[in-house]
Amino acid sequence: MSLLVSLGRLLAGYLTGPSRAPYANVPTDPEILARVIRPGDVLLVDGKQRISTAIKYLTQSTWSHAALCIDSAGEEANHASRFVEADAIEGVRIVPLSEFAGLHTRICRPVGLDEGDIRAVVDFALAHVGDEYDLANVIDLARYLCPTPPVPSGWRRRMIALGSGEPTKAICSTLVAKAFQSIRYPILPEITRELIDDPDCRGCIRDILHIRHHSLFTPRDFDVSPYFRIVKPTLENGFDHRELNWSDTVSSAERLAPV
Repeated sequence: MSLLVSLGRLLAGYLTGPSRAPYANVPTDPEILARVIRPGDVLLVDGKQRISTAIKYLTQSTWSHAALCIDSAGEEANHASRFVEADAIEGVRIVPLSEFAGLHTRICRPVGLDEGDIRAVVDFALAHVGDEYDLANVIDLARYLCPTPPVPSGWRRRMIALGSGEPTKAICSTLVAKAFQSIRYPILPEITRELIDDPDCRGCIRDILHIRHHSLFTPRDFDVSPYFRIVKPTLENGFDHRELNWSDTVSSAERLAPV
C-alpha cells in the first residue's frame, strides 16, 4: 500500500468525524422528502462532518455533498428511496434515504428527461458502485481545515479539484456530474458564441456549449445550474400558511437581536 493511500485513509477517518462547527440549518423532514424525491434527482446535503467544513469553505456554499437518487419510495410499503454516493471511507456505494437523516437537504431536478434518459444516468452511476473514493482529494481538503487559510475565491474551485483524476476513483460531485454528462445533459457548461453561416440569417449568433471537465464540479453547481429545478418538499405537498400553528411568544433569538 502506497504512502499516499495510507495517509489518505488515515485522514479520511479523521475528516469524516463530526464537526464542532454549529449547525444552523433546519433538518429536512424525511417523510416529506421521501414522498417527493424521484429517480434522477440530485440530493444536495449540508453535512456535519469535518470534511463538510472544508468543502463548504472552498465552494462558499451551504452544500458539502451530492448524491443521485436511483429509485423512489413510491407506494410500496417498507420501500425506501436509494441513492448512489461517493463516501470518503467506503467509496462509491448505494445508501438509503435514512443516511441523510437529521441533515438539511435540497432536491435539484433535471428538466425534460424521459425515462430512458433517467435510466441511462442511473445505470452510469450504478456501474461505478465499488469504485474507490479519490483519497488524493481528501489530502487536498485536509489542508484547509486547521486553520482555514484565506484562499482567494478564484482559486477555490481548482483547489477542490486536485484529486488524482483516475477513472476508477471519484468524489461525490464528480460522480454525479459524469453521470449527467454521459447523456450530454448540461450542468454549468462553458458557453461561447459564434456567427451562423447562413445567408438568410446575416449577423445571427448561436451559443455553443462546451463540456466542463468533471473534476471541476462541486455540489453547489447543481444548485446554481439553470438546467436543474429546485424542488422544495414542503411546498410540493400542498403548503397552506393558514394551517400553521404560531406562538404569540417572542423567540429568545429575536429578543437578543440588536435593534
